[in-house]
Amino acid sequence: MSVDELNGLLTEREPAGGGSERLSYALANPGSADLVTVAHLRQQVERLDEEYVHVPSTLLLAEAGQCLGQVGFLTAHVRNGRVLRELRTVEAEAAILMGQLVWDASQRRDHASARVYFDRAISAAGDCGHAAVEGLALLRKSMVALYGEKSPADGLAVALQAAEVSRRVSNVLTGLAMLHVAESYAMLGSVTCCERALRDADAHFSRLSSTDAAISLFSPSLFGRMAGSCYLFLDDAVRARDFLDETAALLQDHSKSQPIVLGNLALASIRLGDFDEAASKLHDAIDVVEMNWGGGGLNIVFRAGRELHPWRAVPAVREVHDRLLGLMAAA
Repeated sequence: MSVDELNGLLTEREPAGGGSERLSYALANPGSADLVTVAHLRQQVERLDEEYVHVPSTLLLAEAGQCLGQVGFLTAHVRNGRVLRELRTVEAEAAILMGQLVWDASQRRDHASARVYFDRAISAAGDCGHAAVEGLALLRKSMVALYGEKSPADGLAVALQAAEVSRRVSNVLTGLAMLHVAESYAMLGSVTCCERALRDADAHFSRLSSTDAAISLFSPSLFGRMAGSCYLFLDDAVRARDFLDETAALLQDHSKSQPIVLGNLALASIRLGDFDEAASKLHDAIDVVEMNWGGGGLNIVFRAGRELHPWRAVPAVREVHDRLLGLMAAA
């Protein structure tokens, strides 16, 4: 067989279609993965990441796990340096998503599995020199320490690391990391350090540009949501409610963040003795939780429900308490 005939045969065997066809071919012939294959995998991860905001995590786990498995399989066989670097980046992004999904689906209880995925993402992003993805993985890991393991000292250390890694590549990620630094200090009871970190975060957000590597992660509600949470931890319910009221007005998207804001707003109202308002905000939070079953939202509404329990004789409180019992049964 001549060289021309061999080349013609190989061309016939390789798919001429789009990403899905090339992915199928690459999985059967793993050494053949190219940038088109990688781009298709990245699009899958990005789509699932966008759905995560509103869709119950249990519905996304299987597809996200399959995607991460495909990336890992191809990474073990590809020899082209540029393709391998891009695959490792997608591996890091897919591992971050899996860590979020596993943790959220477990109602923020399976800390060990989430940390395994985030550590894998940190390693993969570090190997390919993608500081923005590495910073995001560190940020997600700090959240497990803060909200799951209830370890503000560990969360602080990882959030500071995330800020350091991100500082040279993204004001969004650095600002986000500093917000979690602030919340760590708030949990530790340090008002001065918390407010210094909040100012640092605000300064980074003031320098945003459309070319920021993580611009899609920014929203106008971010600062108020985190500042409100900080002041709750610092036992300043008045300032917490001020931030959270403004944030709740901005956040009307039925995302997994919305019930967290509403739940924290209910907590602030409870501590200020406004039980009717607290019950109203909890009703709103439960409405959203019943749509997306976000682990963070579930935890916050149950926490607020426990704080409301001593006033269960109040009609509005009794009504929301009944809804919380139904939510507990469904969860």
